[in-house]
Amino acid sequence: MNPALLPRALTLGLLSLSLALVMSLSLAVLPAGAQTTLDKVSFGTNWVPEAEHGGFFQAVADGTYRRYGLDVTIVPGGPNDNNRMLLIAGKLDFFMAANTLMSFDAVANNVPVVTVAAIFQKDPQVFLTHPASKITKLEQLKPLTLFVSKEGISSYFQWLKSEYGFSEAKVRPYTFNPQPFIASPQSAMQGYVTSEPFAVEKAANFKPGIILLADYGFNSYSTLIETRRELTDKKPDLVQRFVDASIIGWYNYLYGNNAPGNALIKKLNPEMTDELLAFSVGKMKEYGIVDSGDTLRDGIGAMSDERATSFFDKMVRAGVVRPDIDFRKAYTLRFINKGVGLDLRPKK
Repeated sequence: MNPALLPRALTLGLLSLSLALVMSLSLAVLPAGAQTTLDKVSFGTNWVPEAEHGGFFQAVADGTYRRYGLDVTIVPGGPNDNNRMLLIAGKLDFFMAANTLMSFDAVANNVPVVTVAAIFQKDPQVFLTHPASKITKLEQLKPLTLFVSKEGISSYFQWLKSEYGFSEAKVRPYTFNPQPFIASPQSAMQGYVTSEPFAVEKAANFKPGIILLADYGFNSYSTLIETRRELTDKKPDLVQRFVDASIIGWYNYLYGNNAPGNALIKKLNPEMTDELLAFSVGKMKEYGIVDSGDTLRDGIGAMSDERATSFFDKMVRAGVVRPDIDFRKAYTLRFINKGVGLDLRPKK
């Protein structure tokens, strides 16, 4: 090399090194949503696409997940699908569990999954009544014939027996057909506040009365985000971004323009109608299914040790869960209660 060129070579080398350092520092401080390579994530629901899953579909459709650096594929569930098994087997990254009882059951059976957020603060389980009965309180259901599913008998009905003195002698099988209830004025039928009241009104041309069990102390969380424990240990940033983006998706679905989410739901479930979607969203808002209680302070997805303990104690008294399980292993508060999305709630 010509000695006269040596200082210039050194200068260019130092300049290149400085530029590389600046570039690496710049990339290090970029927000998660700005990363060019998206992390692929799969999320399985527990039923066919519907408004009760709306915030997740909204986050896909309006680009929220992408802004958090995620390429999310939602895998719908259905009557013949078991997405939770796919989660356990490592085929899915996240799963939408139905309620806290599923989380307790996982601990009891040493299933290595954990709940990282609770999208529904209130379980949407209800009893529907005939308007002519003028029933307004849970205790008034006792003399009626009660249409309850097999799953309902083994879960919430045991709580009704232990807390309110209900009797299984009044129970008849619920086969997810509203006609026996419609034909019997002195009866009540289980359902979800977001769907069965709509179906009954369409079939019977009357608006049924609604008794929401959550308003009487059945304080299970519902529509949980569940993942494998190893993912929370090895990829906590990925879990945090998925939880945060899902929360934002739910705020946008409830309070913003939810047309993108609804369009994706209808694309994947052609039987879904705009009327039912609007009804379901309206009931979620009216009854505070998603946004009420602790979420008003901590944001959608909130959970607390006190609430989990309360529900566990009730289920032990009802004989639904064993008293010796370490129920706190069922969930973690690490990724929630951070106030994410509170600014998206409309000001009153």
